Amino acid sequence: MRTPLALTIAGSDPGGGAGLQADLKVFKALGVHGLSVCAALTAQNTKEVAGISAVGGDFLRRQLDTLLSDMTPNAMKTGMLFSRENIKTAARCIWEYSLKNLVVDPVSISSSGTALIEEGGLDLIRELLFPLASVVTPNIYEASVLSGMAVENTAQMEEAAQKLKGMGPKAVIVTGGHLRDEAVDIFYDGKVTIRLMGKKLAGNFHGTGCVFSAALAAYLASGETLKQAGRDAKQFIEEKVAGAFHPGGGMGVLI
Repeated sequence: MRTPLALTIAGSDPGGGAGLQADLKVFKALGVHGLSVCAALTAQNTKEVAGISAVGGDFLRRQLDTLLSDMTPNAMKTGMLFSRENIKTAARCIWEYSLKNLVVDPVSISSSGTALIEEGGLDLIRELLFPLASVVTPNIYEASVLSGMAVENTAQMEEAAQKLKGMGPKAVIVTGGHLRDEAVDIFYDGKVTIRLMGKKLAGNFHGTGCVFSAALAAYLASGETLKQAGRDAKQFIEEKVAGAFHPGGGMGVLI
C-alpha cells in the first residue's frame, strides 16, 4: 500500500517545537510521508521570536513547482506564510495544481506574542485561501479578527464558526486552547456543530496550533472524513500536551 503524502507550507522553527519541523514530526508519527516548503525563516527558541525573514515569493513558487512536478500530496496544510506575497503565491499554486484536502491554519501571532504575519495578511488568507480549504483552524484570537466579533466563550466560538464557514471553507474548527477554564474546539461544516471536548492542562505550550493542523492534514491524507479527522486530531494533541517536555527554559514542546 502506498504511503500517504502530506505537504506543509510554513515557517521554520530552529527549536523544533512549531512550524515545519513540528509538522514533519507529526506526519511521521501518524504514518504519513511529509513534504515541506519553507515560507519564512525565524530566529526563535522556547522563550521568544527574535527575528523573521520571509522567503521571496519567486523562490516559494520555485520550491512548489519543483516539488509538485514530481509528487502530489494527498493532503496539505498552510501555516506561517508571513508575507502577503507568499499568501498570494501559495493560493495560486494550490489552485493551479488542484491540490485537495487543504488545512488552513491562519497563523498570526506566536505563543510568546510576536506577530507572525504582515499587516493585512489575515484578510488575504480569508479572501484567497478560505475558498480553497477543506477546513480552517483559527484559535479564538484569530477567529475574532477574521469574523469581526468578540470570541471569548463557546457560544461565541460557535457563532464565529458559522460566519467563517460562509467565507468559503468546507468546514471550520475554532480551537479553544486559550479559553480560561476549558479546552473545547468547535467543529462546524454547515450542517452540524460538534463540540470537541478536552482537558484543560496547566502550563504554557509552544506550537499547539501547528501540531493540531498537521495532525488534521495527516488524518485527511490517510483517508479520514473531516469529522473523524477533527476528533482524532483533538485526541492526538491532548495526548501530546499531556506529555509535553521542556528542552529549553521557556514553553513546553509537544513533539
